[in-house]
Amino acid sequence: MWQRISDLFFKMTWLNDFFAWFLEKVFHLSLKSKLGQSLQFFLFDVVKIFILLTVLIFLMGMIQSFFPPEKTKKILGNIKGFKGNLLGALLGTVTPFCSCSSIPIFIGFTTAGLPLGTTFSFLISSPMVDMASIILLMSFFGPEIAIVYVIVGLILAILGGTLIDKLKMEDEIQDYIKKMEDHSSFIAEIHLKERLIFAVDQVKQVVSKVWLYVLIGVGIGAIIHNWIPETFIQQVLGENNPFGVVIATLIGAPMYADIFGVLPIAEALFSKGVPMGTLMALMMSVTTLSLPSLIMLSKVVKPKLLGTFIAICLVGILCIGFIFNAIPL
Repeated sequence: MWQRISDLFFKMTWLNDFFAWFLEKVFHLSLKSKLGQSLQFFLFDVVKIFILLTVLIFLMGMIQSFFPPEKTKKILGNIKGFKGNLLGALLGTVTPFCSCSSIPIFIGFTTAGLPLGTTFSFLISSPMVDMASIILLMSFFGPEIAIVYVIVGLILAILGGTLIDKLKMEDEIQDYIKKMEDHSSFIAEIHLKERLIFAVDQVKQVVSKVWLYVLIGVGIGAIIHNWIPETFIQQVLGENNPFGVVIATLIGAPMYADIFGVLPIAEALFSKGVPMGTLMALMMSVTTLSLPSLIMLSKVVKPKLLGTFIAICLVGILCIGFIFNAIPL
């Protein structure tokens, strides 16, 4: 029963079969050719991602409508230590933001006086782990890998926030942020119609931000899947290269994308035999340490705190990659 549900709703095998039929019957392309396989990969992944993206972001928007920033600040304001970091990390799972979009909320939490560890747990988990990523990962790699990815992502976010808490780096926030006043006010309960409008707006906002990266990611994935020799991929990122995790992490860090754009690339690399730990390192690096988000963060925190954040994420991502390469999923 689970396999049927997975094939129907997550993997969408029927959609893949449709595009196979479409390319063969309408365009008379052989699916044994590289061009035919690339087009099938591209069309299937683009449509599948946008279908899942629309449904998932709408559902997440409905959930998020119950937890506006003002309400969240009140909930988290009196919770400190490990519990605060745990809640900050879990909050990141219901916010469908890329790393750059998470920073304005990070600023809002900081000006509201939330503990630094809590805000950084949110900042790590929000772009790396969200509810949409769980379903998308299931559609690409199956439920076991999706659950493991989410768990280790949350652990990294909680440990990162806890370590920053212990280091007492509150003075490393930029001075102008400290002087900003918190103008938030508690929002009254909204009705179902307003929640639906909010959820639809969330879909529009997220899709407008990620559609180009999805197309680029799927395009790169199609090229990797059908045009780059497996031997080359194995030499660079395969399990026989002890530096594969490091290379994947360093390649991912300068890129600006989110989980929706990087998943097709990971899927193509997985088909070429790249170990799952290396793929986890790539996905986490892309979503958490993108260069544009680090530039934005540098305007909010001082160099010492920025360096600490980067070091925590890099070490955590590398450890996750090496551990899961040593214990294959």
